[in-house]
Amino acid sequence: MSDHDEKTAEDRGDTRDGGGESGNGLRKELPQEVPSAAPAAEEAPKEPEPEQVPEPQPDPGPRLTGRQRLVQGLWPPRVTRAQLIVAVLLFGLGFGLAVQVASNSDSDSALRGARQEDLVRILDELDDRTQRLEDEKQGLEQQRDELENSSDQAEEARKQTIEKERQLGILAGTVAAQGPGITMTIVDTKGTVEADMLLDAIQELRAAGAEAIQVNGVRVVAGTYLADSGKGVSVDGNKINAPYRFKVIGKSQDLEPALNIPGGVVQTLEKEQATVAIERSTDIVVDALRAAKRPDYARSSSQ
Repeated sequence: MSDHDEKTAEDRGDTRDGGGESGNGLRKELPQEVPSAAPAAEEAPKEPEPEQVPEPQPDPGPRLTGRQRLVQGLWPPRVTRAQLIVAVLLFGLGFGLAVQVASNSDSDSALRGARQEDLVRILDELDDRTQRLEDEKQGLEQQRDELENSSDQAEEARKQTIEKERQLGILAGTVAAQGPGITMTIVDTKGTVEADMLLDAIQELRAAGAEAIQVNGVRVVAGTYLADSGKGVSVDGNKINAPYRFKVIGKSQDLEPALNIPGGVVQTLEKEQATVAIERSTDIVVDALRAAKRPDYARSSSQ
C-alpha cells in the first residue's frame, strides 16, 4: 500500500472517529428513549348476560270511574276505636243541643202568644228577683265590713250569729214567722188537683222570694215532699184535703205575679177545673212549727 493510500485510510479513519464522536454527542444531548409499554393483556371475553324476562303483570281489569273508586274507599267502613268514641261524643252533644233548642222553642212559643200585660209582668218579676239578689249581696258585704271594722269583733260576731240563727230557724221551720205576704186558696171540687201541681206552686213561690210557707197547718221546709194520698195530698206524711190554703210570707208584689204568669200555676189549676183565689196581706202569720232534727251524717266543716 502506498503512502497516499495509507494517508487516505487515516483520513477516513479520522473521519469515522469524528463522526462517531459527533454521533455520540448528539445522542447524549437527546433524551433517552423510553421504551414503549408492553400492550396490556387483552381482557378475557365476557360471557353474555342472560336476558331478563319481564314478569307478567296482573290484569288490572276494567278501568274504574272516580265515583266507583270513592265507593270502594268508603265501603266497607274501617272504623277505629278512637273514631267510634268521637262519634259517640258528637252524637251525645248533638242530642243535648237538640233538646235544649226544643225546650227554648217551647218557652219562646209560650211567650210569643202571651199578652203585653203578661210580658210586662214577667219583666217586672225578673227585675224584682235581680233586686233581691243585689240587696242580699249588699247585706252580706255590710256584715263583712262590720266584722272587720268593729272594735269588739267578738260581740259583733255574737250578734250576727244570733241573727243568722233566727233566720235559719225561719227557713228550717223551728220558729214562727210573721210579715207581709199572700194567702192562696185552691178549691178542688172535682178532685183533679194532684201533688205535683201543689209542688209546682211551692217551687214558684220559692223562686219569687217566699221566706216562709204553710199549707193547711203543715210547715213547708227545704226537705218537704208531697205525694198523692187517696182523694187528698200528703205533705211530709201528713194528709191534707181540699181546699188547700197557702199562707206565704214575702213580697206580695212578687209572689202574686209569679203565680199568674202565662202557663203558670193558676192557669194550670184552672185547666183542671179548680178555683184559685189570691189575697194580699200586710200581716201573715206562719205559726206551724217543725221539730229541729239533727243530721245523721252531715257535720259542720268548721268543727
